[in-house]
Amino acid sequence: MGDILKIAAVFVFIVVLLKRRWNLGAVMALSSVALASMYLFSPSDFFKAFFSALTDRTTINLVLALTLIRVFENVMRKNGTMQEMMDSFKGIVRDRRILMASMPALIGLLPSMGGALFSAPMVEEASKGLNVPSDKKAFVNYIFRHPWEFVLPLYPGVVLASAISAFALRDLILYNLPYALCLLAGGTIWGLRGTGVQKEDFRKISRKGLISFLPLTFVLVMVMAFHLDLSLSLGAVVIGLFAVLRYSLRQIFHSFREGLSWDIITIILGVMTFKAVLSSSGAVANISAFFSSQGIPVLPVLFFLPFISGLLTGLTFAFVGSTFPIILGLENGHHIGAISFAFASGYAGVLLSPMHLCLVLTREYFKAEMISMYSKTIKVVLLIMLIAVVEYLILTP
Repeated sequence: MGDILKIAAVFVFIVVLLKRRWNLGAVMALSSVALASMYLFSPSDFFKAFFSALTDRTTINLVLALTLIRVFENVMRKNGTMQEMMDSFKGIVRDRRILMASMPALIGLLPSMGGALFSAPMVEEASKGLNVPSDKKAFVNYIFRHPWEFVLPLYPGVVLASAISAFALRDLILYNLPYALCLLAGGTIWGLRGTGVQKEDFRKISRKGLISFLPLTFVLVMVMAFHLDLSLSLGAVVIGLFAVLRYSLRQIFHSFREGLSWDIITIILGVMTFKAVLSSSGAVANISAFFSSQGIPVLPVLFFLPFISGLLTGLTFAFVGSTFPIILGLENGHHIGAISFAFASGYAGVLLSPMHLCLVLTREYFKAEMISMYSKTIKVVLLIMLIAVVEYLILTP
């Protein structure tokens, strides 16, 4: 019981600091120190755990992968490739309802804070001539932006979850795929249905427009089909982009300088140090033994821990980093079904979080009623969790 109280205290500490907008890396570093103090670590024991996290291959791969993701996004955005993808899609999509959904979905291919504000004017434009109230437009812009975070290796949350759990990124993406499809289905049912139909003239996609989809396609094919490491896949594509776009050494240097984020590095170090300290403390093993002796089922824990963290922070990185090290030590917590279920639970909290920047910006742009947006979003979340429970029961050994 003492271990549960200590972990609960650290968890509350994490959530409170994140709600105060502290940097996640600093929060996880302080939490690591707090946890080490509770378990009476000597300074040498703590620094041993820190050094282990610092030199861990997973840590190095994460820093490299997330830096390359930022470089990739920077190049795609600055040279107009992303804009070309959107313009091409506008030309081949005739149904305005699909166009409404495709704009936030395309913008969502590249992770960026508050990117929903970028797609909102496009949704507004695509909805002209259709009977779409503001709350539906806001819902469409919000929901169709977010399926990718379950399955796209450009998003750091699923990459971090794979790294912490040691399950292959490809496998986690495949098990998360039904949740992404739930978002698409929910957005269609409660966002696009009943909006009327208006067709546009079909325009043939240009060669340049077709080529604009290749960089992202190459990354996905290398990771999913050939099982290549994400860092290697992104590195190859980024080098290819530099060559095709004839980047000078100065441009390459600037791209990497903008891609290298000390915030990301501190987050990864903080999370991995927290995981190392948690593992060395023996707390998770003791908690797992306590749950087992008391007959407490693991499923509610797999739901509530990440859900609460996601709800209170609005950040995928936060719920993965703060709760997955705990979940992995639980009895029946270290299998792909449990990890995928926990990811769905945490992201359900993120989608409902009033701290979620995309939700706030979307509601503000369309002047939509928050209650109306929530009523639709809750239906989507319930659909996701229904599928998550079914998948968990099927996959549990």
